Amino acid sequence: MRRLFSEVDVGPLRLENRIVIAPMCQFSAADGQAGDWHLMHLGSLALSGAGLLIIESTAVLPEGRITHADLGLWDDLTETALAKVILAVRAHSRMPIGIQLSHAGRKASSGVTRQEGVIAPDDVRGWRTVAPSALPLIEGGALPEVLDLAGIDRVVAAFGDAAARATRIGLNLIELHGAHGFLMHQFLSPITNLRTDDYGGSLENRMRLTLRIFDAVKVAVPQDVAVGIRISATDWIEGGWDLDQSIELAKVLDARGCAYIHVSGGGLDPKRQTLPPLVPGYQLPFAEAIRGHVDMPVIGVGMITEPRQAEAAIAEGKADLVALGRGILYNPRWPWHAAAELGATVRAPTQYLDCAPHGLKVLFANPV
Repeated sequence: MRRLFSEVDVGPLRLENRIVIAPMCQFSAADGQAGDWHLMHLGSLALSGAGLLIIESTAVLPEGRITHADLGLWDDLTETALAKVILAVRAHSRMPIGIQLSHAGRKASSGVTRQEGVIAPDDVRGWRTVAPSALPLIEGGALPEVLDLAGIDRVVAAFGDAAARATRIGLNLIELHGAHGFLMHQFLSPITNLRTDDYGGSLENRMRLTLRIFDAVKVAVPQDVAVGIRISATDWIEGGWDLDQSIELAKVLDARGCAYIHVSGGGLDPKRQTLPPLVPGYQLPFAEAIRGHVDMPVIGVGMITEPRQAEAAIAEGKADLVALGRGILYNPRWPWHAAAELGATVRAPTQYLDCAPHGLKVLFANPV
C-alpha cells in the first residue's frame, strides 16, 4: 500500500490522500477581496488530485494584512468576494478546501515586493502596526503599537468572526497562522514578547493568545469543520521559541481538540535566524518530534519535492501528511505524477481522463 495515497482523518474531515496544498500568498486582492486571479489559481489547484487545499494567509482585520494586496475575510464585502470564488471552484471539484486565518502583527504594512520593504505608516499604502511589544520589524523601523487588553480582545473576536464567515461560504477547515513571525508567533516567542502582564513572561502566558484564538474559533464553527494550526517549531535563534516549547503548545492544543498541527519553522526575524543546510526534508525532524507527543495528525514540510520522498516521510512516521508549496505551483499536477510513479490512484476531472501520455499508466479514480 502506498501510504501517501491512503485515507486519513483530520479531525472530522476525511481526506482521500495525504497530500496537502499549503497556503501560499498571492498578493492579488483588492481591499482584501478575492478576484479573478484567485478563481484561476484555486481552480487549477482544486483539480490537482491533492487531498486538501488550504487557501492563502487571509487577514481577519485590515491592519492584520502583510501587504495592502493581501486576501481578507473581515466584512461582508470580503466574504461575498471569496464566496463567489469558492462557489465556482466547488462546481468542478470535490476537494476539501480550508483557509489559513492570520494577523501579521508587526509584520504588517509591508510592500508586495521585497524591494519595497516595510511601508511607513504615513504612506498611502501603509498603516500603524500592532504587536505584543514595541519592537520594530527592522532596525530603525516604525514602532508597532503595543496591543492592550481591549486590542487583544478585538483580535480574538476577529478570528472567531472570520472563521464563522469561512464556514458560511462552505469551507471545510480553518488553519490558524501561528508561524513565520505573524502575531500569534510574536506572542509565543520570548524574543518579540517582552510583556509583563498575563500575556508575557512564562510559557503559559505567552501561549495565552494562541489558545484564546483557538477556543474562539472552535466555538464559532460547526463540529464538522476541522480547526488546526500552523506553527514555527523554532525561531532558529538562540533564546527564542524552540522545539521543547512547541511540543508543550502542541500537547495543550491536542487536549483542546485541535484537528492537526502543521509544522514549519523560522520567520520571526530572518536577519537573526541561523538556518541549517536547506536539504530536502530539513524540517521533518520537528514534525516527527511533535508527532511523538500528540494524537492529532501532523503535517510535515520542508523542501518536499519528490513523490518517493513524500512517501518515505509518511511510511517512516516522520509526518502523517505532507504539504507542498512552491513545488505544486511549478507542477500543478504533482499528485497525478506521484500516483503514476507510486502506482496509486488519484482523482481527476472527467474532461482530463484520457490525458495521460502514451505508455504512462495513471489510475484515475472517479472524477472530481
